Amino acid sequence: MEVFGCSANVADSEIASGLLREAGHTVVASPEDADASIVLTCIVKTPTELRVVRRLRELSSLARPLIVAGCMPKAERELVEEIAPGASLMGPDDLHRVVEVVEAAIGGRRLEALQGGRSERTCLPRVRRNPLIHIAPIASGCLGDCSYCIVKQARGRLNSFPADEIVEDARRALEQGCKEIWVTAEDTAAYRWRGERLPQLLEALSALDGRFYIRVGMMTPNQALPVLDELTEAYRSEKVFKFLHVPVQSGSDEVLRRMRRRYTVDDFRCIVDRFRAAFPDLSLSTDIICGFPGETEEQFGASMRLVEEVQPDVLNISRFWPRPGTEAAEMEGQLHGRETKRRSRRLTRLWRRLSLERCLRWVGWRGKVLVDELGRGGTLVGRNYAYKPVVLRGAALGAFVEVRVTEARAGYLLGRTV
Repeated sequence: MEVFGCSANVADSEIASGLLREAGHTVVASPEDADASIVLTCIVKTPTELRVVRRLRELSSLARPLIVAGCMPKAERELVEEIAPGASLMGPDDLHRVVEVVEAAIGGRRLEALQGGRSERTCLPRVRRNPLIHIAPIASGCLGDCSYCIVKQARGRLNSFPADEIVEDARRALEQGCKEIWVTAEDTAAYRWRGERLPQLLEALSALDGRFYIRVGMMTPNQALPVLDELTEAYRSEKVFKFLHVPVQSGSDEVLRRMRRRYTVDDFRCIVDRFRAAFPDLSLSTDIICGFPGETEEQFGASMRLVEEVQPDVLNISRFWPRPGTEAAEMEGQLHGRETKRRSRRLTRLWRRLSLERCLRWVGWRGKVLVDELGRGGTLVGRNYAYKPVVLRGAALGAFVEVRVTEARAGYLLGRTV
């Protein structure tokens, strides 16, 4: 099984592995050793799609059953049938049929599971990639209609999952040894269940027993604003990482209008200001698209100035790529790839400088981190209350350890246990 894309796709791969294991199957490391291969695809960006296409061609050449799952078979079915004509297809909301699809493929039958059905991902068996982290999808789809987004064609309108099942799933994960709960969705702030929204869900998760952290995933400004007061209160729990991911996408209101983002730059500023007033050490993550059709040099400059103003700790920079079937793909003013690359490089250089400046503020800090993943070269990575990554040696995975930050790099810290 191979997975591309977002944390929701990773969660889907964990659930698929759990369902298959429960049915008596084993997930192996190599496609050459497998009776069938499953690829959970991502199509949000052209470079990712190209990697997926290349991998599907490679797996198709093995003459073994192939199941193409995730967003691509739903949104770009013709492309899948062109590059992997014999593959079985499974949409993002047909995950519950994974055993049926795999067993049919192994038996020589090709199935198409693209009808949708149970979209909830709660209380299902799991084989976690990281046994310390429970990825908790809280909804599928979104309420937006962005002019550049192809994912809507695959995942559709918002469908929020039952709050009590999300909490129960998290409780079981904590009993199984998880130390982090990643609340994830295309837009976590859009969550709605029987009159409750994201703040109430976070309060219910925070009330669970045990020592653990909650990481809240991406939320759009227009959905976060109506619950801003309750959201900042929910973040006061010591169990919630002081980490906020609010994508702005552009520093120009005119570009945001053409993107159909349904908020203004000032709306974004309002959320950032409110959270930083409540949590001065907050780690802010945001996203910028470089070279949206018709974006002038001045409008790109507005994005540069906004980044310099808010100084995000994490900046996800994307070059605009026209996605098939979207309105933005047909807009006038498409910029050449060289220009979008130039703008991306300028923004990257700016962010690296700002990120290092922000990380330097942490040098000398002493406190607890949760060691949650393996690093490179025998190191470990811990996260403090603000979700700042601290690279360490001499600690144990899953432990809360006292550290002192000794050095800073762009995007992360170096520390030692004390």
